[in-house]
This record gives sequence, C-alpha cells and structure tokens, in this order.
Amino acid sequence: MLLVILIVVYLLIAVSMIISLLLYGVRPSKTLAWLLAIFTIPIGGVLLYLLLGRNRRKNKLFVLKKEFLDAFSQVKTSPGNISKTNEKIAKLIRHTTKCPVTSNNDLSILYDGKETFESIFGALEEARDHIHIQYYIFEEGALAQRLLHLFERKVKENVTVRLLYDGVGSYSLSRSYIKRLKQAGVAVEQFLPFRFSKFLASLNYRNHRKIIVVDNRIGFTGGINISDKYLKGDPSLGKWHDTHLKITGEATRFLNRTFLSDWYLASGQKVQTNVSFFAQDENHGKTLVQIVPSGPDDDFAFIEQVYFSMINQAKDYVYITNPYIIPNPSILKSLQTAALSGVDVRLLLSSSTDSKVVDWCVRSYFEAYLKAGIKVYLHPDGFLHSKTVVSDDQLTSIGTANLDDRSLQQNYEVNAIIYNAEISKKLKADFLRDCSRSIPLDYEQHQKRSWSTRIVEGTAKLLSPLL
Repeated sequence: MLLVILIVVYLLIAVSMIISLLLYGVRPSKTLAWLLAIFTIPIGGVLLYLLLGRNRRKNKLFVLKKEFLDAFSQVKTSPGNISKTNEKIAKLIRHTTKCPVTSNNDLSILYDGKETFESIFGALEEARDHIHIQYYIFEEGALAQRLLHLFERKVKENVTVRLLYDGVGSYSLSRSYIKRLKQAGVAVEQFLPFRFSKFLASLNYRNHRKIIVVDNRIGFTGGINISDKYLKGDPSLGKWHDTHLKITGEATRFLNRTFLSDWYLASGQKVQTNVSFFAQDENHGKTLVQIVPSGPDDDFAFIEQVYFSMINQAKDYVYITNPYIIPNPSILKSLQTAALSGVDVRLLLSSSTDSKVVDWCVRSYFEAYLKAGIKVYLHPDGFLHSKTVVSDDQLTSIGTANLDDRSLQQNYEVNAIIYNAEISKKLKADFLRDCSRSIPLDYEQHQKRSWSTRIVEGTAKLLSPLL
C-alpha cells in the first residue's frame, strides 16, 4: 500500500513538472531533454529538474517590491549625448533595468590585485557615512584581516558597514570571522545560504556580483574577489590577472541600488533612504556610464542582451577577454555572423582555468570559432580572469559576467557599460598588447588534435548548461 502511495505521489509530481515544462520551457530542445530525463530516470530525473531545470524567470525566487525601485526614481542624473550608434543599447538597458545613462562620472581602470586593492582601501578610508561591500568569493587571509581592522575603525567613526557574501562562493568563510565582524558592529548577511531546506530551490542560483560603494559616491565593480591569491598568486595557476573599475560619480548610485536590492533579498531589511542620499552635489567628470544588473528573477537576461547587441552592432572590431566563454546558440551565432561579415572578432582566454572540466568545455567551441574566422588567443602567463568587451573605439563593458549560461541565465551579475572613446582605445591597446604575448590558434593545426581530445571536449560540452 505504501509503495502504491509513493508511486502515485511521484507520478503527480512528474506530471506537474511536465505541465510546467510545456508552459514555461524556454527552448524546445532543452524542454525535450528534460522531458526525456523525467520519463527515463526515475526519481533522479525529477531531482535534477528541481535543482537545475526550473525557469526562474517565470518561477521567481524573489520579486522586488515596486516601491523599492520607485524610491530610486529620485536619483538626479545628468543625461549625456549618446551617439546614434549606441542609442539602441542605451535604450535597451534603460527600458529593461531602469538604469539610465549617467554622465557625471570619473573612471579609473584597475589592473590586477595590487593596484585594485590599493585603490579600494584608499576609498574605504575616506568613508564618512556608509560602506556597502558585496562579493561572490570572500576568503579569509591577509586581505580579510585588513578589511576587518578597517571596519572596526570605521564603525567607531559612526560609519555604517554592510557586508553581503554568497553562501556558496564564500563557503569557506569561518563562523569565527563572521562573529568578529558582527562584534565590530558590521551588519553581515549571507546570500541564499547553503541549507538543506532550500537546497533544491537555491543551490544553482548564486550571486556572482562584486560591488563596493562608499558614501554613495565611489563605487567599484569588476572581476576581482576578496582573496589573497590576487596578491600572492595561485600554487597551480600562478599569478591571477584581472580587470576592475573604479567609478566616482552618478553611476555609483545605481551600483548602490543593486547592492540594496540584494541586501533586501538576503536580509528582508529595506534600508531607509532620504533626499540627501540621492542628491548630486559636485562635478566628477564627463564619462558616460550605464550600470546593468542582471539575475535569474529578471524577465529577460539583460546582460546577455547587451553582449548580443554589442557583438551585432560592431562594424570594425569586437574584442572579448573572458576566461569562461561557453556561448549559448545565440551568442555563438552572433560571434560567427560578425566574423563572417568582416568584423575583426577576437577572443582572449586564459590558457588554463581553475577547473579542468570547464577548461575542456571552453575548448570544445574553438573549432566553431576558428572555422568562422574568429581569432582565438590563449594567455599563457598565470590565470586571466578579466571580463571585458570593447568595440569600435567607442563602447566598453567591464563587469562580473562571464560569457556562459551560468552567468547569463542563473547568476546575479552586474556590468558597467562605458560610452567613451578614450577608455575604449585604452582597453583596445591593452587587449592587443596581451594578444601579442599570447598564443594564437591556427585552424589547420587545431584540426589535427587527437580523437580522444575531441571526445573529451564533446563530453565536457554536454555539461555546459551546468558550468
């Protein structure tokens, strides 16, 4: 009798999932794959679907209250003159994310750990009202201790410090360190904690953002996490190379909006803001910047749309630096179409990554790139972790999002889109310099790789939706 009840319950669950797939499935091929898994793998197929298959854009983990976003309509911005070429991207971002183009900004491009953390600690020392800090990976070590001591001093100066870390990315963060933070007066929250009761609902949806906001005036974002390996290197990969961005000015307020929405999600606490919180009181610069937050709860994959648009509108070149380029069909087709249309498309990747499976999956797409005329370069010195896109000497993206389904569909990410010729030319020059030091791939030579290598790549490619 018990067995019959269990079978009936299982069938009811399976039927409900099938209905959900038919109603909310994104791609027919993916929907068909999940249907086959549910029908052919008893129990396991259902568990895998609960963990990895649900469409979070329809079944949201979190619905941001309308009044929270309405509060940020008070932000005073100085609209800049966007070129006709970039008008469509600017409108796309504003329409989807409600983040406008801001023009009162001064930017600094930061490279690798030493330069980045010197700039970060310099800004933190200036804090007079609040420090908001959010990281996917927050590891204990010399940097974490230095931050703790700084927070202790700043709290005594009546600075409010809020720290948000991801429950999986920062799994190694000890209770004793968190306790010391709280004892110092730091408000600490964990994003989607790794708990059994929420295992199936949240494990696959992580907060990959890296954000620091000081007094709603200075902000940082990019690829660099809080980890000593950015200063000391990694025993197996060597030196970690990365790109970060310092923003002084209006765009910082939209980084802060992103932080506060995540803080609200994690803590349930709505940070009270007033008119002075949004007031613009000085001129910082003239650089045009637009912040693009994106997550699995959004109606559309915002950052994917921006990457797609940047590639499609490129007329001369599009240069991409990213360690995890595992493109979905639309991104792959846009890259190939651009290259076949005569656009100079170049991809700069690390010659090795921090995961062997990911490494094989990344390499499984090389043949498709090279065949279409896309130039691929492997950076041999350490681990290249930067996430940048630059095109046509006028448009640049620096942020946290990789070019894979995990970043574009499942993670909470944030990028800064910069409309500035000087910065684009600088990133272009840096890219070409790095390419000159890297290993260019040749299509004919790549075709000569062994069948065993091809099989390993093909097997890893099957796992691309999970990586």
